[in-house]
Amino acid sequence: MYYVSRCIVNDDLKKEIFAKVTEYYQQAHANKKFVAGESRVQYAGRVYDEREMVNMVDAVLDFWLTAGRFSEEFEKKLGAFIGAREVIPVNSGSSANLVAVSTLCAQQLKQRLNAGDEVITSAVAFPTTVAPIIQNQLVPVFVDAEMGTYNVDVNQLEVALSPKTRALFLTHTLGNPIPMDRVMEFAKAHNLFVIEDTCDALGSKYKGQAVGTFGHLATLSFYPAHHITMGEGGVVYTNSRRLAKIARTIRDWGRDCWCGYDNPMNGKCGIRFERTLEGVEGFHDHRYYYTEIGYNLKITDVQAAMGVAQMEKLPNFVAQRKKNFARLYAGLKQFEKFLILPTWLPDADVSWFACPLTLRDGIPFD
Repeated sequence: MYYVSRCIVNDDLKKEIFAKVTEYYQQAHANKKFVAGESRVQYAGRVYDEREMVNMVDAVLDFWLTAGRFSEEFEKKLGAFIGAREVIPVNSGSSANLVAVSTLCAQQLKQRLNAGDEVITSAVAFPTTVAPIIQNQLVPVFVDAEMGTYNVDVNQLEVALSPKTRALFLTHTLGNPIPMDRVMEFAKAHNLFVIEDTCDALGSKYKGQAVGTFGHLATLSFYPAHHITMGEGGVVYTNSRRLAKIARTIRDWGRDCWCGYDNPMNGKCGIRFERTLEGVEGFHDHRYYYTEIGYNLKITDVQAAMGVAQMEKLPNFVAQRKKNFARLYAGLKQFEKFLILPTWLPDADVSWFACPLTLRDGIPFD
């Protein structure tokens, strides 16, 4: 009876706290007026309301300090939006890239990448798209980008190919989709792994299919400038259960155990304490069995709580980004003698990260 009464008190107290958080949001964060000529115009930034703040306070009140119920909910909602079977949250998009490349180098992967193997990537990319290639002792082979799309020039892939080529790690630059049918045809012909960096491209589609779901693995970032934000945060996603299992192992210290956040004492498999190792007498605890060189790259549940609220807004965010881009493009069209405006493929449905511009040669300004 005491427990039931305490639950009721806690629920009532939570409602009171959430109401105060909402009131605080309205007073401290909402309805900030834009004053032309005075207010700062940012190219991007966080867009939020009281729902993010309430969710984050809810997670704090649970005081579950690592990934938990909100992280699990976020995985499911994001996976449903993208159309990906497996979503592995991490603490940043840069970490997502590291986990993705490291997954393809894992000891338990039969066709793994090995030191000295070559990875074709774009010359126009973020540093932490290239860094994991080098960190895993692989060799980046840079292919130039097309003017206008700023994506890798797929016509140059054959030129970049060598007997050492084992993978492609390609970025959908600023949300603009690469012609993934041609990429996958090339990859299949030469038995190559494909990682898609979609950190700028959440919501973008090519021929009606979400970018990131063409290749073997893909990555996202949730830094404040991106389509949704957790402050920091990112994910690796894939339709391969095998690769997802390895990615979670690398994210979670290299631990082989695949149990989730809410697992029974003896593990989901039911034989956590009954595993055997060849050449080792007796049993071992599978939760403390490590099979890969790993890291600790998990998100916290407070971050995931913000992400859950952001997912409710994501369809509108994508629509608004498209609207903003269309307005900018139409307004800049009259200045084409000075500017190279962005281009995109007829089959691309672009969830724009930004509107890229290049100054033409010989113009009267720099």
